[in-house]
Amino acid sequence: MTPSTAERPQMSIQDFEDLSAAAPEHVRLEFVDGRVRTRDPLGVEDFEELERRAPETVRLEYVNGKLEVKAMPDGKHTSIFMWLLRQCMHQRPDLDLAPERGVKAEAYRKGRARTDGFLAPVNHFVEDGEWSAPDGALMAVEITSHDRDTDQRDRVDKPIGYAGAAIPVYLLIDRDNDTAVVFSEPKDGRYQQSVSYPWGATVPLPAPVGITLDTEQLKQFAD
Repeated sequence: MTPSTAERPQMSIQDFEDLSAAAPEHVRLEFVDGRVRTRDPLGVEDFEELERRAPETVRLEYVNGKLEVKAMPDGKHTSIFMWLLRQCMHQRPDLDLAPERGVKAEAYRKGRARTDGFLAPVNHFVEDGEWSAPDGALMAVEITSHDRDTDQRDRVDKPIGYAGAAIPVYLLIDRDNDTAVVFSEPKDGRYQQSVSYPWGATVPLPAPVGITLDTEQLKQFAD
């Protein structure tokens, strides 16, 4: 029987063992109920060192003070990103939609989120290292994956983290609900506006993005 989303582990036992073996000596990891946890509080510097040492098959984030494992994208996830990239390039050739961009998120930049897409002016990231400051970026993008933590991570923690970093727009392409959710107007660590559109609707992305998405094509990626 195929396990439900809620039952799926964050990673395989082999990946956890490889990650644990590569971790800095003072970072102690455990694998409980299919989730990776740290035995002791994890600071940003320790997270960055752990992430640098992680196996290529493991993508890590540090959101709301928690170590998170981001699912590897499947084919539909990649196709949805390419659909969005084409629309952004056509309407705003002055902008880059960078895939898999690491962002210093949350208030005081204490979080480390790995976005599915990060929209900013052309060449905005040219001098950046692995983790970019949010300054000057226009939009963060997440496309849900069918893993056990996507509800908390993408629908709860990420809006808080991106709003706390004052990223003007957060676009969530929700594959579980076949919706595009647009968060905007960050203030005091929360987005003041959140509008959900069914796939097939016309989706206006507010200023400073200024792009209108035709989401009809997303219907072909429904599960």
